[in-house]
Amino acid sequence: MAPEDPAHEGGTVLAGRDPQIACLAGVVEALTEGRGAVLEVTGEPGIGKTALLGVLAERAAGAGARTARAHAARGTSFPGQLIAELLHALEPREFPAGREPGAGADAEVRNVLGRWAARRGGVVVLDNVHLCDARSAELLARLARTPPPGPFVLALAHRPRRSGPVLREALEHGVETGSVVRLTPPPLDLRAASAVLGAAGPRTGPTSSYAPSPAAPDHAYTEWRAFPSPVVDAAYAERLHAASGGNPRMLRILVAARWDPDEWPLSAGPDRDGMLREAVSVVTELDSLTADAAASVHVAAVLGDPFLPDDVAAVSGLGLERTLGAFTRLVDADLIRPLPWGGGYAFRHPVLGHVALEHASPSLRVNAHRRALDLLTARGAPALRRARQAEHLVGAGRAETRQALVEGAAEAMAASPAVAARWLRLALDHLPAGDRVSAPRVALALDCCRALTAVGRLQEARSLVHDVLRHRADLPADLRLSAYAVCGELERLLGRHQEAEAVVRTALDLLPRPLPVPLPAPMAELVTAYGRVQLFRGAYGEARDVVREAAGAAETGGPAVPYLRALAALGDTQLGLLPEAVAEVTGCARIVDALPDAAAVTMPDVLAMLGCAELFQERFHDAYRHLERGLQATTGATRRFIRVNQLVALCHLDQLTGRLESLCRRAGEAEVLARTSGADEAAGVAMILRATGLLWTRPRRDADRLLDLAGEGLALALRKRGWRAAVAVGLRAHVQFYGGDPAGCLRTLVEGGGPRLERLLRAWQPSLLALACLAALRCGDIDGARDWARTGEAVAERLGLPLQHQHVRRARATLHAAEGEHGPAAELFHEAAESFRRAGLPVEHAWTLVTGAPSAQAAHGTDQALEWLDVAGKAGRACGAQRIREEAARARTLLPATRAATGAADATAPDSGARAAVALLTEREREIAELAAGGKRTKEIAEQLFVSTRTVETHLGRVYRKLDIPSRAALPGALGRVVHRPAV
Repeated sequence: MAPEDPAHEGGTVLAGRDPQIACLAGVVEALTEGRGAVLEVTGEPGIGKTALLGVLAERAAGAGARTARAHAARGTSFPGQLIAELLHALEPREFPAGREPGAGADAEVRNVLGRWAARRGGVVVLDNVHLCDARSAELLARLARTPPPGPFVLALAHRPRRSGPVLREALEHGVETGSVVRLTPPPLDLRAASAVLGAAGPRTGPTSSYAPSPAAPDHAYTEWRAFPSPVVDAAYAERLHAASGGNPRMLRILVAARWDPDEWPLSAGPDRDGMLREAVSVVTELDSLTADAAASVHVAAVLGDPFLPDDVAAVSGLGLERTLGAFTRLVDADLIRPLPWGGGYAFRHPVLGHVALEHASPSLRVNAHRRALDLLTARGAPALRRARQAEHLVGAGRAETRQALVEGAAEAMAASPAVAARWLRLALDHLPAGDRVSAPRVALALDCCRALTAVGRLQEARSLVHDVLRHRADLPADLRLSAYAVCGELERLLGRHQEAEAVVRTALDLLPRPLPVPLPAPMAELVTAYGRVQLFRGAYGEARDVVREAAGAAETGGPAVPYLRALAALGDTQLGLLPEAVAEVTGCARIVDALPDAAAVTMPDVLAMLGCAELFQERFHDAYRHLERGLQATTGATRRFIRVNQLVALCHLDQLTGRLESLCRRAGEAEVLARTSGADEAAGVAMILRATGLLWTRPRRDADRLLDLAGEGLALALRKRGWRAAVAVGLRAHVQFYGGDPAGCLRTLVEGGGPRLERLLRAWQPSLLALACLAALRCGDIDGARDWARTGEAVAERLGLPLQHQHVRRARATLHAAEGEHGPAAELFHEAAESFRRAGLPVEHAWTLVTGAPSAQAAHGTDQALEWLDVAGKAGRACGAQRIREEAARARTLLPATRAATGAADATAPDSGARAAVALLTEREREIAELAAGGKRTKEIAEQLFVSTRTVETHLGRVYRKLDIPSRAALPGALGRVVHRPAV
């Protein structure tokens, strides 16, 4: 009996097994008290049954009990071999090796096990008992029904699908009666799977100087322990977990194969040898099959899930009868399983199909792929299935094989551009030698460039398109325009904005003006590329006219329309042309929303541009809807540049709407993706966004480290001057202000945005001017603060975005408070806070209340201020903003304990009420009220103040309501109690 190496408790395979380990601990504890048990561990292959048995054996041995382990194997020499080997291991003199259990062996086995366990307690661990012979299974069934009395534990691990009916029935009866404890470990959840990944390699992940304290919440910062390649970030781990189905063995096999999410499920990964080494248990199962079963399983792997017996029979040449016999054996071995519909079959787990494919001999694979391609072609199967066979046969030089690859690539481009790139490259490399500028070859090369770009292989794509452009003079006109468009887009993605502009401008001069109607697809592609280049340079104004012309010339309902409309919407928003931008967004959303999902997922860049435009236009619900719909079409490497833009935009939304946990998670993913793609500006923006989220969720003491993180992000973003750099400047300034560095905030804004912040994003310019006002106030520059506030009010008025206006209003309120005008300050704070609350911006709502609480106390008393702080604290708690809770608590300590402590004696309470009511008046309202109280008529007031009589009446109406008086006649008394009262 060869003993099994025990699983180490706390090993990676035991991640997520706390409930099962707790149960095993209970079994061992009962054993030490003299009570035995029968334990059944059941589940899918690779789920961790053996590891749990190892934990049981270790704990039992640690408690002083005796342990014995045996492992059933295929192919026994005599009936009852497993039990015979067990008895020989326990009492070798009484039971020599090879002795078969005779009649009455069940009583003999119970007696031996009872004697063996009597003194110290004993645990017998039997693994893979589904492989044991029928006699052993019968004896185990009897032992499970009637185990030895006393401190004895029998632990069995098996696969129910493969165990015999006698053993299954006995164990099921024991579970029903309570005499058998059944453990069925479930698939690992994402957290447990991440722990398995984490124990396997060095740390990788977001690179920054910020490392949180041990008390940091899980969402605040995540470091993935990963295998050397590929980088394991949150999105990769999530998709790897899904591919493995939570099965630890399959997870390890995929990692050993260097699993690529963009090749899955067509490929498990490029490391064939690593996969087969990790899948040794599966390979052992395959090696034990009969010849027919082995041929059938290899052909099934060639065809791919799902497969039909008729197809396997045709490709293998075995004939249907022999194939059905082989399928029976494969189902019994639980390698394949019948599907509930259509008469088809599939591998027990998709990974098994890939292992079986790589395990097959080269000759079998080549012949099987050729027959499979012929079969699928004759049947008119989808291009994707034909291309999967053709890629293994392209070297033979058959034109139909190359055509299958091209057609399969076109079908795979939207969902699996990495696969499309591989197939297109194969087809391109195996074209017959000849004209290098033939239309088919150039079209194939450009399609390959687009696929390579989608998966981030930019240098490879750039080399290919530059090779095409070397012969630009000989290219057909439409392909020349497409080549320029592809090249310009690549230069932009590589951060070479000047080169990108030069390329697309050169091609733009080739276009006829005015543009033809309907606009040909190559022209639309070029104009779109030109618009995007200028958009990311921050110079969309140079492309606006031609983009709008192209959008009007594009064929109604054509594929170019959504791209051009979304580009126009985002570009006009960037320029601050809100009326035109709103109309474009509405029209583009109407087009995109009418598309079925299958069509919408082919244009994630349209959804990204549309969502960004909606974000800047404060249409947050629509922005979430479109960005998350587009996110479904991108992964960690598929269209990675679009995904980075989507994630960054969603981070902005999460920040605004208080989804701070999501903000930190998405920012971490965006940073990893951007860094691995060479997009430094995007990585910098993601770092600053992560710092922003952490600034709210972490305590104030972490501010210095977060300021450093934001500084690193800005340095990255400023490597390439463009739109992202302008966004990064504003974000870093926010981190500096809320992190306690107002002088740095002001310096960042002016140096990065110009004297009036004119170089920053137009849609957010009012809020950034408001931030500059607040920073100037903190620095003691009240005149500068007034100037920033006036500029912000003027820009907000022109822009017309409601929430931008509220940012400026809050800055004006803070300015009033600094000047001692707490009445108008409290009113403006309240209006801004309510506007933020109604818009669903909990962080801004709470921060406004915290900032305005001193003015509320001065104007309305301590109770009002405490109410504001209570509301702010609850909002901060709901969105995980620890910083807001800290600031609310600090503000509370600065408030007087009672109303009397507000500055006057209790006897002056009526005067305090009047004083508070008058404090609610704005500066203009107070001026008009005093003139009216002095006896001036409405017309006289209007002439003196250079306003209309209607304006005077409007202000007076507000005064009456605030002072709770019926008319002008009550004004002298209402104001006199305050105005003429001696100063205290």
